[in-house]
Formats: sequence, C-alpha cells, structure tokens
Amino acid sequence: MPSERPRLLFYCQHSLGIGHLTRSFALATSLAERFRVVFLNGGRLPPGLPVPRDIEIIDLPPLGMDDGHTLISRDAKQGVAQAMAQRRTLIEAAVHEHRPAVVLVELFPFGRKKFAAEILALMRLSRRQAGGPARVVCSLRDILVDARPDQQRHDDRARGLTDRYFDAVLVHADPALARLEDSFKPSRPMRTPVHYTGYVVPARAAQAAPVRGAHLLVSAGGGIVGDALFRCALQARALLPEPPPLRIIAGPFLPEAQWFALQAAVQGQPGVELLRQVPDMVAEMRQARASLSQCGYNTALDIIVAQVPALVVPYATVTENEQSERATRLAELGALQQLDPAQLDPQHLAAAMQALLQFTPRPAALALDGADCSARLIAQLHAERTA
Repeated sequence: MPSERPRLLFYCQHSLGIGHLTRSFALATSLAERFRVVFLNGGRLPPGLPVPRDIEIIDLPPLGMDDGHTLISRDAKQGVAQAMAQRRTLIEAAVHEHRPAVVLVELFPFGRKKFAAEILALMRLSRRQAGGPARVVCSLRDILVDARPDQQRHDDRARGLTDRYFDAVLVHADPALARLEDSFKPSRPMRTPVHYTGYVVPARAAQAAPVRGAHLLVSAGGGIVGDALFRCALQARALLPEPPPLRIIAGPFLPEAQWFALQAAVQGQPGVELLRQVPDMVAEMRQARASLSQCGYNTALDIIVAQVPALVVPYATVTENEQSERATRLAELGALQQLDPAQLDPQHLAAAMQALLQFTPRPAALALDGADCSARLIAQLHAERTA
C-alpha cells in the first residue's frame, strides 16, 4: 500500500478582508497534491467562497481587527480573551494529533503581531514533537506595510523571529515587480533563505477572449472598507456626460448597516445594479467594459488575469501603504490607472472614470505560477528533512 502523504499544518489568520484567505486557499489546493493539508482557519469564512477539496479545515474561534487595528471577536457570544484561550487549545491539539512534517504560517512574523502567542506556541510544539521537528515556512505576500511609527523595531523583531524559528520564507511575488527588501529593512541581514515563488492566483481553465459589456464594474474585495468607494462612485457617475451602467459588487464583509444604506442609495437609479457577492471576480471583470476597485493582492491579480481596463483607488491609512505601493508599480507598467486615495471625491473620481473609459492596459508579464512553485519548494524542504 502507498504510504500516507506527509502532513502539513497551514495557519491562516485573515483579519480585515479576504485576500489572505483567497491566496491561502489557492496555495492549499496545490499543496494538497503532495501533502495532507490541515488548515487552521482563524477568521470568518465568507459565504459562497469555495473551500478547496481534499483539505481538512479546523475553524478556530474567529478573531479579526477593525480598521483601527483593534482585536475583536467575530462571535458575539464570547470575548477576545475567551476566544484566544480556545484557539490555543485547538492549535495545540492539532499539533499533537497530526504531528506535522511542515508548518506553513501566513504573514507572521512580518505581521499578525497580536497573534504572536498562539503562533509561537504552534511553532515551538511542532519543533519538539515526537517523530522529529517540523519544517517551518512563512507564506508572505509581495509588499509589506512599512509605515509603522516603530517600523525599524518591527523589522528587527521580525528578522530575529524568522532566523530563530523558520526554515524558509516564500515571497509570493515576481521579483521583477516587488522584492522583500523593498519593504522590509532590518538592521542586520536575515539568515533565513528567501524564495520568490511568483504570484499566487487560483487555478482556472483556459478561456476565450473576453467579451466586454457596456458596464463599469465597481468592487472592493471583501468590502469591509469599501463603503466610501461605492458611495463616491455613485456620485461621480452622476457627473459624467454619458454615465455608464454600474455593476457594484459590495463584498461579503461590507458591514450590514452600510449594505442596507447602499441598497437605499441605488434604489430607483436606472443603470445601477447592486450585488452582495459573486463566485468569480475574474469572470466578472472579463465581461465588464472597465473596472473600478481598490488594489489588494488578489484584486490586482484579478485585473492582470482579466486584462480589464482598470482604475484603482488604493485603501490607505497613515500606517497602511501596501496597496498604494502595489498600485504605483502596476501603474508604472501601464497595467492599470490609479487615483490617489486623498483625491477620492466625486469631482476627481469622475475625471478619472472618464479617462478610464478611454484607457487600454498593457499586458503585465508577471510570473503567476506561485501556487505550484510554492508546493514544489515546500516538498523539497520536506525531502531534505527526511533525507
């Protein structure tokens, strides 16, 4: 009989949107061809998001952060402290039961500082488990936030934890567009090997050329911080001499009060369609005349794959600059147009929308095989452990 596939514990804590979860599910799908994947899910699973087959999911009590980075419980029946205690118990039980050959941790220690206690417990247990220590790997997006008030201290701490606990860092990017050192600058070089995998996109069958409709597609990823963009798009459209039809995808995490208010705002407006969510955003973009969105990791890649004329208004705060960096780099390639989030008002957006309708993007020659490449690299690390 064939031997059982080695076990891999995949820790994913998605907090503000669904980008981390979508990327992690794409990775898990490729990993499941080589490993028995046990997925530690730390946030809410949005309704309608396809869950990869052939993986086991352990749902931890869902925690997240609001847009002020305050840790919150997604379950009204329990507080943060109670949820954290239950999560720690479930994580430790998963290590004892599965004795993983590999532990894959999404973002930490380059982020997820508020979850450090449970992640460190996961790694320490897996290092000293019966049967030998697990390989520990970090799964990292292309561009990190690098505008914290204590950024140097943060980077130095991340470098120290990476060198102590991790065997490799996988950066899910094409180094021609983004390199880790662009947004991560510790005082001393990191010793842990860094591998660039290419960008991670969900697998999809080959498709015919897009069939463009007349409408402008408006979206904001999971939607939790999309309300200002949606409202401004409605106001800007009214200023255009020939307003295009709008198809607004609100997202599963748009707060309920904002969803109801948005429904009221579009009621009776001809040419405006409002949906809560769709199963395939790339398919939506391929059918649209143009796209208006933010610029998270998955949204940016959806734009590249769909080759849709796109205008992005990055989500940005005093400390959140990741989307702005990504938007600037892609705009320099001619892959999309961008509007400074400081100019998100009806007049500026109307002018940008008018320019968008005349825009033809240039194809971005980026490596998009990050899921398969990551699975191969992790399999090689495991093979080195067992050799």
